[in-house]
Amino acid sequence: MQQIADHLGVSKFVVSKALSGKGGVSETTKERVIQAASRLGYFNQKNGYVKTNVSPGPQLSASPGKQSVLVLMPNIRFQNKDSLYWGKLLEGISRELEQQGLGMIIISEPRGENFMSILNPEGILGMVGVGQIATSLLLEAHRSGLPMVLVDHEDPLIPCDTVFANNLDGMARLTNHLIGLGHRELHFAGSSAFSRSFRDRWIGFRSALEENGLTPQGADDPMLKLEGVETGAFRDDVAAWIQRRKKARSLPTALVCANDAIAVNVCSVLDELGLSVPGDITVTGFDNIDDAAQNVPSITTINVPKEDLGQRAVKKLMDRIAYPGAPQEKIMISVESVYRNSSSEPQRAAGTARK
Repeated sequence: MQQIADHLGVSKFVVSKALSGKGGVSETTKERVIQAASRLGYFNQKNGYVKTNVSPGPQLSASPGKQSVLVLMPNIRFQNKDSLYWGKLLEGISRELEQQGLGMIIISEPRGENFMSILNPEGILGMVGVGQIATSLLLEAHRSGLPMVLVDHEDPLIPCDTVFANNLDGMARLTNHLIGLGHRELHFAGSSAFSRSFRDRWIGFRSALEENGLTPQGADDPMLKLEGVETGAFRDDVAAWIQRRKKARSLPTALVCANDAIAVNVCSVLDELGLSVPGDITVTGFDNIDDAAQNVPSITTINVPKEDLGQRAVKKLMDRIAYPGAPQEKIMISVESVYRNSSSEPQRAAGTARK
């Protein structure tokens, strides 16, 4: 803490209050302290910042009373049990906990940074964090000393195990498939800044194009900055972009969407503009939610084993509880391509559309 204080030119007392989550320090100062602590490696020190509550070795059965796992899934970006994606992931967590004979406490609306104060840490084995979670909430859980595993999210300030679908390889495989069909004008649709998964999917798409001697769109392209991904509010922007490209005779032959929800909306917009899928433009998605199969045409996508992600997170948490000193892991779950009716060989020259 003294090193952090010297680095920032503040007192050790200020650093202590900022890292402990107590009041008396402005949000700006607290943020500076946290960032400095991360850069100086403070969060990675086993004896710094937090003391583990678990003894080394396989002690799970020797912890009577700790019979529940906390599942933190803030209801942002439609992360809830009714989601076609997140709901399946939650089912996987629930199923594995039931098999382990453990209960589940779901917190979806944490209020402030002191949400842990309403819980009895002695009654909780550990925590599984699902989806996008604010750093302040993760720090609060980290302060408690609970072992934790994050699913489909990671935070540079919080050292812990993570579980992801192999987004990069899955998107690269799908893009290579389209290139193999003959597509040379491919465009990514999504928001590379929306989540870690979206960013990895963009990287997989871009890498596949570059490996095949094709030039991906620039970082300033509007289709990489779609707003309202969760709600479909981007539809007007997509429609305007398609109309501009159609007028300029520069329509791509394939739109590779960051997820199925975007793909469903893109198919609808294209239909409204009189463009057929896949006749005029191939459209693909990612995740394999139910809506992708039910869409007309059904959408080519990547199947993410959502339930398996949840189950694997629980198993990793049990391993972490039993062996707290083991190296932290980033686990990648394999994904599979699902070819459906929204993709085909390009049936027109790039930039043109059927009349």
